Amino acid sequence: MNAPNYKVVLSGLDELSPRDLYAMLKLRVDVFVVEQKCPYPELDGKDADALHLRLLLAKELVASARIRKPAKSDPAARIGRVVVSPEHRGKKLGDRLMVEAIAQCERLYPQSPIKLSAQSHLKRFYESFGFVPVSEEYLEDDIPHIDMQRPAAIASE
Repeated sequence: MNAPNYKVVLSGLDELSPRDLYAMLKLRVDVFVVEQKCPYPELDGKDADALHLRLLLAKELVASARIRKPAKSDPAARIGRVVVSPEHRGKKLGDRLMVEAIAQCERLYPQSPIKLSAQSHLKRFYESFGFVPVSEEYLEDDIPHIDMQRPAAIASE
């Protein structure tokens, strides 16, 4: 049996069609707000300057993540809003999404470490990709989180 052929798309916000943007925001709200029962400001003002990594099966969005470039105040790239469609869980799409997100960060920002804020129950998942905890556990929107970081692909001189 052949594995599905997922298309990987990396786009800036202005490159997303209205339908693509709607699908991405709907998936994030369906999972983070509705499924996890966590009312929080999904539209946080950070999407405009981010890159949006999407996994598509035909034209259907099955997973996405947000990549933010290093800032003057923090030299790390950031991966966030990592989400897999409930209808497509159990297919290792989270693994595929993280491999792609890390590869994009390393390609675009090779001298920057990569940070993320992980829901604590996913700590082992992110550790499997080379992330290590860099904070104590804390509550974010009433969900336990931990900050994690992966070293830069190329060490700064």
